Amino acid sequence: MNEKIIILNTGGTIAMESDELSSAVKPGIHQPLHALINRLKQYAPVEMQDLYNLPSPHITPQRMKELSQTVHHLSEDEQVQGIVITHGTDTLEETAFLLDLTLTTDKPVIVTGAMRSNNELGADGPINLLESVRTATHKKSWNRGTLIVFNNEIHAARYVTKTHTSSVATFKSPSTGPIGSITKRDISYFQSPFRQEVYQIQGNHHNVPLVKLVAGFDPSWLEFFLNQPIQGIVLEAFGAGNVPPAILPAINQFIKKNIPVVMVSRCYNGYVQDLYDYEGGGNQLKKMGVIFCNGLNGQKARIKLLVLLDAQIKIEDYSPHFSF
Repeated sequence: MNEKIIILNTGGTIAMESDELSSAVKPGIHQPLHALINRLKQYAPVEMQDLYNLPSPHITPQRMKELSQTVHHLSEDEQVQGIVITHGTDTLEETAFLLDLTLTTDKPVIVTGAMRSNNELGADGPINLLESVRTATHKKSWNRGTLIVFNNEIHAARYVTKTHTSSVATFKSPSTGPIGSITKRDISYFQSPFRQEVYQIQGNHHNVPLVKLVAGFDPSWLEFFLNQPIQGIVLEAFGAGNVPPAILPAINQFIKKNIPVVMVSRCYNGYVQDLYDYEGGGNQLKKMGVIFCNGLNGQKARIKLLVLLDAQIKIEDYSPHFSF
């Protein structure tokens, strides 16, 4: 049986070109990654499919779910050894995390991209794609959930985030560091295989805003959402999980309307917890029914909430699903 790696292209900088006169970066007429096929075949039989050609800000949760369904169907083919997805970097971590939460396959699923367009000097797309294919063929890449390969490192979808607007070393996992590294000769993992929980979703649309709290936050900014058709809300709170006391009435209204309120910290490290016992402190929020989320940033907490809503998990059962 001839095993192969499927490469799904969805767009992003890895598929774009820089204009020589204006230096503006935009999608080209042709998919440049097809030119790499012969080089990639040195490491494994590959089949490339163009699913989308979209900048990552154009990727929606609905398209992420469509991608998840496509990967699921491809992974059922016994000839498919692993799947590599090329993606724009701006929303890459969100797509990767949704895949991690919804795919049941033990086969390697790798997401990669580029910070430099295809025709720029020092373009990082070709090497990232090549190393992604190598990772997908490696026997130790199985049963690890969705992985991100970038700049000679392997990261878990749950922990990785984009940390720099232009550096090729933009993807980091602040809490854990990378789970593996890639050299010219081999691929090494620092952790044993570990899978997160997986949810069966229907592909339904839900509306969940993400709100970042700041000093002097005007309650009307949050109250606006009380009259909107939302099914949940995520708050990026201060420190260990504290909010301005002026927004407590609005939070209470969401909870009374059976709209889940999920809280993360706007800090990129540490935990939210019911530590501070003052008005607007975590202790009071916990008693009110705010759901504490640890180990995820705001954008990923939103993805997790969207998945739980689509999977029809009962709100009263949410808390364990958001624990670290």
